[in-house]
Amino acid sequence: MSPTIRVDDQVYEELQNRAKPFVDTPNSTLRRILDLPERPGPAGGSAPGSSSREHTLGPLLADGRLRIGQRLVWRRRNLNRVHYAELLETGALRLEDGSVHDTPSGAATSLAGNAQNGWKAFTTEDGIPLDDLR
Repeated sequence: MSPTIRVDDQVYEELQNRAKPFVDTPNSTLRRILDLPERPGPAGGSAPGSSSREHTLGPLLADGRLRIGQRLVWRRRNLNRVHYAELLETGALRLEDGSVHDTPSGAATSLAGNAQNGWKAFTTEDGIPLDDLR
């Protein structure tokens, strides 16, 4: 699991201003600003032999199954908690605490504090699991 950093609103806004629309993630923007070499795949990499794109929401955005700005929900009945995530134009998810995650599983893992399958955890607001949309 990759470390999580928190930034204030002004820093986040500046990252958005410097990002290439539909291309950059916060990590790729910071890598460019810090003059670090590009790194393939999402931060933290992906499993050997798997395509990082198959773990992102980009394909669901591209074909219209999801839309930019759409709110996704994780209803954790056992904990009596509900979490919301906003779908960004990059295909990443922004949680209510402002953190941005490249994949649904990364977002769910951040919320839970342990490994989670975000494709099974998150649904659309009308209850359709992300896993069913794939």
